Amino acid sequence: MKENYNWKYASVGGTVRVKLESGADIANLDKLDRKKWTVLSCPTTGLEFDDKTLKLLDEDGDGRIHVDEVIAASQWVTGVIKDPDLLLKGQDCLKFTDFNTENEEGAKLEKSARQILANLKIEKDGISLAETSDNEKIFADTQFNGDGIITEASADDEILKETIKNIIATTTPSKDRSGADGVTADQIDAFYATCADYSAWKAAEEKGPYGENTEAALAACDALKEKIADYFMRCKLISFNDAVAGVVDVSVDKVGAISDGDLAAAAGEIATYPLARPSADGKLPLNGGINPAWKGAFATLKALVFDVEFPKKDAITEEEWLGVLAKFDAYSAWKAAKKGAEVEALGINVVNATLKADKKAALLELIEKDKALEPEALSIEAVDKLLHYVRDFYKFLKNYVVFEDFYSKKDKAIFQAGRLYIDQRSTDLCIKVIDAGKQGDISSLSGMYILYCSCTNKVNGKSFPIAAVLTDGDVDGLRPGKNAIFYDRDGVQYDATVTSIVDNPISLRQAFWAPYKKVAKWISDKVDKSAAEKNDKSMAGLTASADKATSGTAPATAIQSNFDIAKFAGIFAALGMALGLLGQFVVSLVKGIAAIKWWALILIIIGLMLVISLPSVFITWRKLRRRDLGPVLNANGWAVNAAAYVKPKFGKDLTSIAKYPKLKAVDPVEAKKVRRRKCIIWTIIILLLAAGVYFGVPKYKACKAAKAETEAAAAIEADAPEAGAEEVPVEELATETAE
Repeated sequence: MKENYNWKYASVGGTVRVKLESGADIANLDKLDRKKWTVLSCPTTGLEFDDKTLKLLDEDGDGRIHVDEVIAASQWVTGVIKDPDLLLKGQDCLKFTDFNTENEEGAKLEKSARQILANLKIEKDGISLAETSDNEKIFADTQFNGDGIITEASADDEILKETIKNIIATTTPSKDRSGADGVTADQIDAFYATCADYSAWKAAEEKGPYGENTEAALAACDALKEKIADYFMRCKLISFNDAVAGVVDVSVDKVGAISDGDLAAAAGEIATYPLARPSADGKLPLNGGINPAWKGAFATLKALVFDVEFPKKDAITEEEWLGVLAKFDAYSAWKAAKKGAEVEALGINVVNATLKADKKAALLELIEKDKALEPEALSIEAVDKLLHYVRDFYKFLKNYVVFEDFYSKKDKAIFQAGRLYIDQRSTDLCIKVIDAGKQGDISSLSGMYILYCSCTNKVNGKSFPIAAVLTDGDVDGLRPGKNAIFYDRDGVQYDATVTSIVDNPISLRQAFWAPYKKVAKWISDKVDKSAAEKNDKSMAGLTASADKATSGTAPATAIQSNFDIAKFAGIFAALGMALGLLGQFVVSLVKGIAAIKWWALILIIIGLMLVISLPSVFITWRKLRRRDLGPVLNANGWAVNAAAYVKPKFGKDLTSIAKYPKLKAVDPVEAKKVRRRKCIIWTIIILLLAAGVYFGVPKYKACKAAKAETEAAAAIEADAPEAGAEEVPVEELATETAE
């Protein structure tokens, strides 16, 4: 893409990025090569930013804000205001003179802004978000507002008002821009169709066989229909074979099984028994012998139906019962064909009156009047959109195009969710995790040390996961399950628990001491392992000896020690020799150190430490310079287009470590413990040195004398006369040697 705008650039976070310094820069974002944008898309959730502004920027409503949507917003907002530099101020208001009335849409917005203040009965020379943010107040006293919804306030005729009220009462109302309940054209059409269906159904009403008691009689029949059918089937079985009479009737054993308990509580079990005792004559008794669990329902059926149909009978046949049911067929068919139940609560008189008045056309005409104002209403909403952009758009661009807020110390980036306190430090690089399943492998590519934490506040009922990046300090005490405290950007406290860790180098200080810590841990593990093995071996031997002594397989005297003087003499001799060698080593070491200058000794120590630590530090230094926030954001739904390095110096600004002053006064009890510990250590050191000197000095002197004798013998041998030389008398040689 060829750029025809003079962009300015700067190094931000170790990467060259474009600078946004003026309204002209914002107006020309369409000319910025997409390869130079820091971000190509970002999610609309999990950000510390105004939710409404994010939704306005997300024009297609897919939950992501893409470059094209940002460019479209920049073109629109810089076109409808006179001075695009106003965007840099981040103010939440505009004067009427700030609208670009030479732009057609700008002129509409200026007119709509004035209309908003007129609706609110406010007189001033400008408008702010406080006036545009509440649609209900803006449209509260308006008859029409362009949303295609009418309320009772939209009608002047009382019949229309009553009809709108009835529609609202019989359907799920629509919410008008004014905040009041209203109705749409579709709801009006549906209401009148429902009224017509209900009126027609009611007009074809089938009179029931029992007059006003028909509905109750039908309910009584339905309640016992299955039970009566069961009774007659049992009677038929007895008529077919009287041998089954005892089986289909209630057995004494069944009643006996529940008779020991509360029979009233066993009504459910009793209800499963036959309605009455079946007999071969196949008649249902009407005046007694009914199952107690069904006696109440049967009494209702008898009063409403049987006493009307069979007033003088004591029993009825199955044919007579089926005849009763047949009388309900026409009535049941009419009921099944019921339509318009939604308006039944209004009553048939109100429904018929509504249909007779026929105000449907008048209501739809009100809808059309309301829709005619849609452009003006949308323009009023666009004023609110404009003010959101005037206040928030530049800040959004600094976090989208440049990442300026992240790298500056003035403000936090919109993806920084708050601050985590853990292990005597705090980190400001905390990001809300939108999709935990996309983390892991992607985040590990960042080269960062990341704590994934679950944050919960039981007071407000909110919980969410975060990714907290540590960029300084040590990590020895960190592990999954460790508890911490998280504060969001509003200062609300959450209990945080570490759920997982992405392990990477965290600081040069940690890298310097890492080799020594590894060696110390290795020695500690070896000592612990050796001690454990010896302890296990000793306990096993002791247990075996105890078992032999107590089981009678060996005499009790088997557990005893035989003192061997020769053995102990050898041990003491070996110990003495060891102490002598130690002493000799200490003396040699002291003599060697004494021969070295103090500054040379310091350089030697420093050199040794560098040899040990420098490789670890160098590797860590290279990794820290490549720490990149991009993969962490990518795992969270961002499309980061440029590196976002977090180098060591910048990392120290993101993570703060606790610093304590040097205290002159300390806890006397703790000080006593420290002194005792130091005393013991120095005593051991002095005893070792004394033992070394005691055993080493004589050894050293003996070695020195032996060396002198060897040197003297060598000298004598060197001075001996060669063959043929004049011999020196022994007495003279002795005299010369003595001299």
